[in-house]
Amino acid sequence: MNNASFLMATCLACLCLAVDAPVAFGSEGRLIQVSDFESAFVADRNIDIWLPPGYDESGEGYPVIYAQDGQNLFRSETAAFGGIEWEMDETVVRLTDQGLIRPPIIVGVWNTMKRFLEYQPQAPFESLTNAAQAELIDEYGGAPLSDDYLRFMVRELKPYIDRRFNTLPGRDDTFIMGSSMGGLISIYALASYPDAFGGAACLSTHWPVSIKDNRSDASARIIDYLAAELPRSGTHKLYFDYGTETLDAWYEDHQNDMDAALEKLGYRQGEDWVTLKFEGEPHNESAWKGRLHIPLEFLLKK
Repeated sequence: MNNASFLMATCLACLCLAVDAPVAFGSEGRLIQVSDFESAFVADRNIDIWLPPGYDESGEGYPVIYAQDGQNLFRSETAAFGGIEWEMDETVVRLTDQGLIRPPIIVGVWNTMKRFLEYQPQAPFESLTNAAQAELIDEYGGAPLSDDYLRFMVRELKPYIDRRFNTLPGRDDTFIMGSSMGGLISIYALASYPDAFGGAACLSTHWPVSIKDNRSDASARIIDYLAAELPRSGTHKLYFDYGTETLDAWYEDHQNDMDAALEKLGYRQGEDWVTLKFEGEPHNESAWKGRLHIPLEFLLKK
């Protein structure tokens, strides 16, 4: 992702649509948008809420996935990076029809102009040297805001969703996911709030934080934090993947370090933890759309 792409994405993220407005209906489910969801912790933003086909307000509740960069999930006209949407609704419907997953509610949290600041893990950043912190502050125009972003997610957004919709609100039915920096904030969220989230799917996790340099100091602090704060195996599901082209070419060594930490915590590859390498795959929405079904099956399998 380059700076021009980021600026285009975050400008689109600030578009305002009708509050609590139904955006789409039909065989692919129902999409509702809450425009400018108010927060005491972070800037207001749009929230897309997708309800699966046959959603029943009175029946058994639904698991919920909270997904970063929400404007990219459902509609090409709002998708920030080249108009490529993840087609998450179509993918969920297909997997549900095949009997592979439980149908979820998807909550797409739009990003803002402060995307990088909100998605950068704050506690690991604060353990960097003063010089390293200054370099990242200069690159992104400020210090991380991720702790407040997670307070918004856990204290404001999740209670709202659980009040308004027929959810299964417990940890084992609540998941979080994202790609690139969205993957980074997702695993940081699970480590910070292990009682709120039962699983995280992190596609092309941007371990170096910087988009200028492949920073091993930043990734090392993040992985050290996760090794200390993640719950031990047996209660949560963790999914990671990466390609080998463009920005993803930076990730393998960092992911290997993360995998070694998970092994020490007792996580079992293929059971409560998955890491996959996709040879030749780049760092973009098309690549993530193409393999989205894998983490969905892992988190939501019957």
